[in-house]
Amino acid sequence: MHFSFMQKFGGAVLVTLWLLWGSQMIAEAMIPEFKPPKDEGGAATVARTAPAEEPEEPQDIGVLLASATADDGKSVFNKCKACHTIDQGGANKVGPNLWNVVGADKAHHDDFAYSDALQGMDGTWTYEDLNHFLTSPKDFAPGTKMTFAGLRKASDRAAIIAYLREHTESPPPLP
Repeated sequence: MHFSFMQKFGGAVLVTLWLLWGSQMIAEAMIPEFKPPKDEGGAATVARTAPAEEPEEPQDIGVLLASATADDGKSVFNKCKACHTIDQGGANKVGPNLWNVVGADKAHHDDFAYSDALQGMDGTWTYEDLNHFLTSPKDFAPGTKMTFAGLRKASDRAAIIAYLREHTESPPPLP
């Protein structure tokens, strides 16, 4: 018997749908449905926890930096390497080179196209500003091009700042 292309295609679709339906039935039979515990009134109760993605609030950076090491910052900086370099004279990538950033003017590289949000900021990168920026770049500089969500752990932020400080020629004194 000779089948046309459409008959073969229709048969293949039908067999695929049967396999998917059958595997779903088997999975539902093997894996029980989760039912949350009920309170005394019969309403389902679900334990509420704080979202895992919320960063710790910025803390006094002087206290944090006292226990931070540049070696710890080097390992945390691996999250930044995709977009930034830190070597003296290093090239800009998606983000600017971060050599000599501590105490430098914000948006200080002439050869990097900063967002309007950062270009409009006055002042220098203080330890406090770096801590706030690393907590949430979009909160510190609304409209920034930086897509990184931030570092949740205060200890990670302090370690990165200590690492950046180590890669600054004349860093300002610690707070």
